[in-house]
Amino acid sequence: MKSTRSLPAMIATLLASPLAMATEIDPQRLSQLDQDIQRATPQLIELRHAIHQHPELGNREFDTAKRVAKRLRELGITVQTEVAHTGVVGILHGGKPGPVVAIRSELDALPVTEQTGLPYASSVTVPYSGNDFSQAGKTVGVMHACGHDAHIAIVLGVAEVLAKHKDSLPGTVKFIFQPAEEGVPVGEKGGARLMIEQGVLADPAPAAIFGLHVGPGASGSLSISRQRTTAAADTFVATVTGEQTHGAFPWAGIDPIPLAAQIVLGWQTIPSRQMDLVALPAPVISVGRIDAGVRSNIIPAQVRLEGTVRTLSQAQRDDVIERLRRTASKIAESAGASAHIEVTPTYPAGYNNSALVDALLPQLKASSALAVDIESGVYAADDFAEYSRRIPGVFFGLGVTPDGIDPAHTWPNHSPKFLMDDDALPVGVRALSRVTLAYLANNGFNLPAGVQP
Repeated sequence: MKSTRSLPAMIATLLASPLAMATEIDPQRLSQLDQDIQRATPQLIELRHAIHQHPELGNREFDTAKRVAKRLRELGITVQTEVAHTGVVGILHGGKPGPVVAIRSELDALPVTEQTGLPYASSVTVPYSGNDFSQAGKTVGVMHACGHDAHIAIVLGVAEVLAKHKDSLPGTVKFIFQPAEEGVPVGEKGGARLMIEQGVLADPAPAAIFGLHVGPGASGSLSISRQRTTAAADTFVATVTGEQTHGAFPWAGIDPIPLAAQIVLGWQTIPSRQMDLVALPAPVISVGRIDAGVRSNIIPAQVRLEGTVRTLSQAQRDDVIERLRRTASKIAESAGASAHIEVTPTYPAGYNNSALVDALLPQLKASSALAVDIESGVYAADDFAEYSRRIPGVFFGLGVTPDGIDPAHTWPNHSPKFLMDDDALPVGVRALSRVTLAYLANNGFNLPAGVQP
């Protein structure tokens, strides 16, 4: 026999004690949640496909934001728009007193030309307006190659499920739909940092924030780290300056090209030979672009190196950047050249609140038929870290690799062939719904308000 009690009341009863939290939850006692998600799923799939087919770049998510705001209003949720340019914030006030919790989704797509062959594949092209100066003025394809279309659909699904029971909801849920997670156009501000500057963590102020990210993995599988989640990311541009001369007599000038090659190789000894790998996993230093010269028989005056540094703490970041500068400078000076590096911080390192992860882990385990993978973090970066540096946060992964494809050999996020299995959507909705309801029903588990580390 199915229960006729309200969903939050059922959750409150189920989660009333640590013992209940530690045991399996009878699926029948949460049948209403599953029924609500099942009913919502076809519309969520249709929504994701529509967003996927019409992607927009960072700070330009005008139609996507309108679509999100319209749906939130249909659900009876209070809506704020044009936050940090195109951001949307929905506030669902429960009928009972309780804490405030936030759920984050991103809105933006990537400058990637889609090659999936899907019937709803993107064919959108736009003039590039991102943060890579070398691409300025070019026409680029646009694709939801990182899965933000899935995040939007999942968080709107959570909004729909919770809005059905708002009268008995013990607290308030803030839905944050953030633009420009992948970076902002040249000369602009945006992303999580601007959302925070414009008050997204105030009025009402959430006591915690939750988010997920899709990626390769068995469809519907969940993964989480008890502490470190994502890496800090800094972009750098190094300019190696020598003296231009004829390619037939290099001794008449100073050739910056072999020096640039030595610098790239020298940088790789920073993680492998200079860092204490016992104290913290190694940083990652990658050069993604080298630009020099205009003709085969002219040794140029300069070489430009562009790359990224991924580090796991502020102290490690500061140390690695200093080593980058010193290595480049000394190698260049050895031949009478010079090297100058400009570093632009983009994302801080991300961390989960360990106590909150432990409190919510039973809810994740009950959300998927597959085992939850406990990880130690990744080197990808995400500005969800901006939120979790200010309030306790939990950020977890959702596997979306379609059945029949080996997740270890599938196309990863940011690939033009990245694929997403729609059957994973209801698992994401269930997981975020359950952790949110558990947090509200248990008054935040009475955890301290501080963040880690």
